[in-house]
Amino acid sequence: MKIRINEKPAEVETGLSLGAVAAIHKAGADVLILNGFPALSETKLNDGDEIYLIRRGEIPTEAELEGLMAARHTPGVHERLKQARIGIAGVGGLGSAVAVALARVGVGKLIIADFDVVEPSNLNRQQYFVDQIGLFKVDALACNLKRINPYVSVETHRVRLDPENIPTIFDRCSVVVEAFDRADMKAMLVDTILALMPHTTTVAASGLAGYGPNNAISTRKVSKRLYLVGDSISEARPGSGLMAPRVGIAASHQANQVVRLILGED
Repeated sequence: MKIRINEKPAEVETGLSLGAVAAIHKAGADVLILNGFPALSETKLNDGDEIYLIRRGEIPTEAELEGLMAARHTPGVHERLKQARIGIAGVGGLGSAVAVALARVGVGKLIIADFDVVEPSNLNRQQYFVDQIGLFKVDALACNLKRINPYVSVETHRVRLDPENIPTIFDRCSVVVEAFDRADMKAMLVDTILALMPHTTTVAASGLAGYGPNNAISTRKVSKRLYLVGDSISEARPGSGLMAPRVGIAASHQANQVVRLILGED
């Protein structure tokens, strides 16, 4: 019977249980993942199954790490994510959280662009640390992503985006995430991509300030190549600031929509 064990092809005797295979191939494994979900050791295996055998507390080699990070994915998903090339325009509260989520699921190439530096006021919602204050955000984020998943390739651009450089910086990206604060910059990015990049889809955001209802944040398909996340009402203004929980909800919407687009879900 042919199966895969920790991303490698293997042949095992028909009728063996998950626990029996673990005892043979990784003695002491105490986390058994079958086709993306934890399973009991007595579970019988079938031809074509994908299993991951993990020993709690063990630090894997780099060669093992990529597969183990993908262990909870649906079989076949990881390779498609690994081939993707995704752009993120702005790496503040939204963009930094989207980047972290996409790195954790194993998107292969992230192109991040922002001209700003990390400031103390950013730490209430952005994926940075106190000792990174003063660093360019793209440099700090690239460092953080490398610590999360060293297999993700991160290309950084310390630049203010405009209609002239957007098509070059995000060339060959299937999706670009719009993660700006200012409405005029949001519109500029969306208009540029729709006009000049016919093979690129934009996942934008509008309306995520404050602490309004969770379920008011939604993802809408506005046109063939534009998705919009948010409630379209709650703009940042005096008395309605940007806070980590609601920004995080919107960022997760954006990241999940990127994953859906990579995997062909419309």
